[in-house]
Amino acid sequence: MVKKRILSGMRPSGRLHLGHAEGVLSNWVKLQDEYECYYEVADFHSLTTDYQNTSGLKNNIKEMVIDWLSCGLDPDKCCMFVQSDVSEHAQLHLLLSMIVPLSWLERCPTYKEQLQQLKDRDISTYGFLGYPVLQAADILLYRADAVPVGEDQLPHLELSREIVRRFNFIYKPKAQIFLEPSALLTHCPKLPGMDGRKMSKSYNNCIYISDSAEVITKKIKQMITDPARIKVNDPGHPDVCSVYGLHKVYTSSSEVKNLTGQCKEGEIGCVACKKNLIQTLLTKMEPIHKKRKEVEKYPIQSILRKAGERAREVACSTMGEVRKTMGI
Repeated sequence: MVKKRILSGMRPSGRLHLGHAEGVLSNWVKLQDEYECYYEVADFHSLTTDYQNTSGLKNNIKEMVIDWLSCGLDPDKCCMFVQSDVSEHAQLHLLLSMIVPLSWLERCPTYKEQLQQLKDRDISTYGFLGYPVLQAADILLYRADAVPVGEDQLPHLELSREIVRRFNFIYKPKAQIFLEPSALLTHCPKLPGMDGRKMSKSYNNCIYISDSAEVITKKIKQMITDPARIKVNDPGHPDVCSVYGLHKVYTSSSEVKNLTGQCKEGEIGCVACKKNLIQTLLTKMEPIHKKRKEVEKYPIQSILRKAGERAREVACSTMGEVRKTMGI
């Protein structure tokens, strides 16, 4: 039985945190046994917002791939490659940009939102506006059947589907080149950071996948809990506590239920609750840390180069058909 194909990727922003591990990587690891998976290091995409600072890009790629492998991605089960190693991404992006109406890009829900959020960067560029076209090129180049996405990413995927329909309408290919990729909806738990806000590098509040047991212990001890609790036996409000937010992800549901009751009744203090979380999280991270020690000895560049060659075979086949259909 031929497996269906999946394409997904991440921008190489360096070390990944627990939010990436739980929201993306845990799902990728499962998918690699069920689908033919292509996972790209999206370095072209990183330039859409960080084109002015590329000094750490190569190291960021290495660190991110080490995290991927540490969490269970297997080069023998999936194709992990660097986007810029496959020049066909840029070629297809250029050709698709010729047929995509400007209004489609300007109405993209994240466009104006990110212009506001990233005011410290000059992103009034064609590259940033055309980001969804490059994303569509990534997906269509491998003729992915599905793309794992959260609900907030559905508009981007729908634009890829619209581009497929427009391409087929304009050129009416004799044989179907592009599929309309379907969404493989994934649940992405929102992990709180050390300060209670969403875990994010921009907030400097992360627990990283590569953090040692000692660093994780220190960070959890520093986490903000219920500010209204002064004494150990004061009734707590777990829903405002970042430690409780991590318990909901990493602790069994039965134990979380017990902790909820104990916290609300003042039967467990914040220090004890943190100790429980430390033990649970360190147990969870132990095999990942052990794997990381092995992975750091791997020839990362060789793995990526070999995967890039495999990815390019597929990409070249697709581009051959595209050029023929478009008459170029």
